Amino acid sequence: MHGGIHFHAQGTPDAGSSSSPVPRQLPADVGGFVNRTDELGQLNAVLTSDDGSPLVVSVYVIAGTAGAGKTSLALRWAHQVRERFPDGQLYANLRGYDPGAPVAAREALHRLLTSLGVQPEAVPQDLDAAAALYRSLLADRRVLVVLDNAATVGQVRPLLPGSAHSLVLVTSRSRLSGLAVRDGARRLTLGVLPEPEAVALLRVVTAGYRPVDDERKLAELARLCARLPLALRIAAERAASHPHLRLDDLIAELRDESALWDALSTGDDEEAEAVRTVFAWSYRALSEQTARLFRLLGLHPGPEFGLRAAAALAGSTSISRSRQLLDSLVGAHLLEQTAPDRYQFHDLLRAYAIDQAQHEEPPAERKAALGRVLKWYLHTADAAQGWINPAEDRVPLTPASDDVSPLTFSDYDAAVDWAEREHANLLQAVRTAADAGQDRLAWQLATVLWNAQFPSASGTSWPPVGRIGLEAAERLGERAAQGALHTYLGMAYTRINRQAESLESHENALTIRRDLDDRLGEARSLNLIGLNHLRARRLDPATRHFEQAISAFDAAHWAATALSNLATTHYRAGRLPEAATAIDQALAAHRTLNDQRGEGNILRVLSDVQREQGDIESSLASAQAALDIALNLRSLRLEGFWLLTLGDARQANGQYAEALTSYQRSATLHRRLVDRSREALAWQGVGEVYRRLGRHAEAADFHRQAASTHRDLDDEWHQALALDGLASAVLGENPEAARRHWAEALRLIADFSDPRAVAVREAIERRLAETS
Repeated sequence: MHGGIHFHAQGTPDAGSSSSPVPRQLPADVGGFVNRTDELGQLNAVLTSDDGSPLVVSVYVIAGTAGAGKTSLALRWAHQVRERFPDGQLYANLRGYDPGAPVAAREALHRLLTSLGVQPEAVPQDLDAAAALYRSLLADRRVLVVLDNAATVGQVRPLLPGSAHSLVLVTSRSRLSGLAVRDGARRLTLGVLPEPEAVALLRVVTAGYRPVDDERKLAELARLCARLPLALRIAAERAASHPHLRLDDLIAELRDESALWDALSTGDDEEAEAVRTVFAWSYRALSEQTARLFRLLGLHPGPEFGLRAAAALAGSTSISRSRQLLDSLVGAHLLEQTAPDRYQFHDLLRAYAIDQAQHEEPPAERKAALGRVLKWYLHTADAAQGWINPAEDRVPLTPASDDVSPLTFSDYDAAVDWAEREHANLLQAVRTAADAGQDRLAWQLATVLWNAQFPSASGTSWPPVGRIGLEAAERLGERAAQGALHTYLGMAYTRINRQAESLESHENALTIRRDLDDRLGEARSLNLIGLNHLRARRLDPATRHFEQAISAFDAAHWAATALSNLATTHYRAGRLPEAATAIDQALAAHRTLNDQRGEGNILRVLSDVQREQGDIESSLASAQAALDIALNLRSLRLEGFWLLTLGDARQANGQYAEALTSYQRSATLHRRLVDRSREALAWQGVGEVYRRLGRHAEAADFHRQAASTHRDLDDEWHQALALDGLASAVLGENPEAARRHWAEALRLIADFSDPRAVAVREAIERRLAETS
């Protein structure tokens, strides 16, 4: 917990717990046979000093030119020493020399933190805050971190653990001198392979496929490849695939290839030229269909893709044929297969593929291929939305053409799995469509992606592409699309606690929908504006907006949703009879509609009302039923919120250990989701339990932390409730402090006039009078 506060109940470890496991994230060493005995010895020397003490250096940079085998050496050594780092290994490819933008430090931190067990939504947006969380999680661990393909010091420095227990291994084509100056990094500059090892690599790859080749010819081939492991491996594969071709002829082919590709140019060094030449040599050996697929794959929005996305790029209706072509590219070392029917480009080879597409594919063919793959993602995401968010409006789409075969899904879990796996590609697809001037696809993709996100997607990932989609819709004058995207931006801003921007977005949507005479859309905007007021406990305007929405809705689902929100408003105002009436109507409606999310949400409110009416057993049953729905939907957001209600019911039933477990899990999830308000509500629940147990000092700690957070969020109501709890916790030790806290609580809620506020105010005034 924050401020050094820790839970004492048994339960799932939180993200900051030193007992949380660190996944072993290292990929396999795919670099082939590379001995490099001397370099491995230098790396081994960093683990112990002359006196046997561990880790004489905490940052090591392996530098070298393109294709020098930096990644292979780093991974080989990392696998050899993995047992020296019992808390795990982390790997991040920073793509510093990818044809696209390098991975920013913030994005890399996001990936590393999620590997450490932090949910994507809980990763801080601020770079310094994310780096601080990363360092705190690794502070007492012994972890090996491999940062591959770094371009700049700025990419790397925020990813350093800051602990003497861990080791960071960085590979780069640059020397990254700043790491040596400021961070004490040691550097190993990786040159080309010695000739004997280069020849040995050629022999290992060609063994069993060719007659024994002459040592001198192999040495000449190695020299033409600049003795770079990547170039050597590709050249050796070419030799192995043509066992009856003389080595002299293969060498002549390599010599005849001119510099067909300049996309990787990092200077005039012979090594870079050799890599370009070997890539071209391998590419020219492909069949016409395989070479065309290789070129078109360079147009894919991201470096990793699935079989059917590749088939869409190629315009192929034959999945088996597409798989054969991809297997050929894997066999030629131009692609890496990462999972069944899943492939990935090496960053250098992706740059080469893009360059070949630009030079060899006519512009019309490139445009058509890009359009096919973007439409494949659009239609497949639309199919996923049918399972993930079926009540939401679907974007009207023209039927997919015969050369685009989108996926369909058999159940909810299959759709969620696909949405999670393709999330990064879907985000990039929006950007790619906009960059290509395909504005209609850009806004359609952004809209469908909002409704097809996997339930625990990062709250920060969609708003940037949502704005791209909105700008595309504005360029086209698509007013209905603008209204939808303003709505989704408003909902997205609420998730990341940007309430002013959320309200502005919903009001923009309301204006558009009124202009279009869109009654359903207008009612939805009224409902969402009501939710914005409810979140801020502006209960009267919330009630007005919900009542207006209910009267305007002619769709059963949305009317039930607004009715549920009205029930919540009545409950928070302390109007329990009105809340109970609305709950009965909303619960019946959600069950008739088979709306699990809506049913779970109204069960949460029902549990609260039952608890306050003294029906504790029913309250427990309702809260548990709601939580079961959240777990079934795989939604951490709903699980965290509804656990607060279960904790309250357990506390009311005297199940204090179980209540602590519920609050602990809720706090952990909300910290990951970056919802500080609800995290503080969980702390408040813990404080109440500890006070009931007579553990007043611990109760005071939690109430104090909750009050501080609510003050930061300008939430006067919940700050007052936390101060009330704090006053009760410190009353025995410091009556004067308790009276100050109660007086401050009364000041904060002076302007609230609803029945619950009046009751709370009277109770605090009574306690204050009793202690005076």
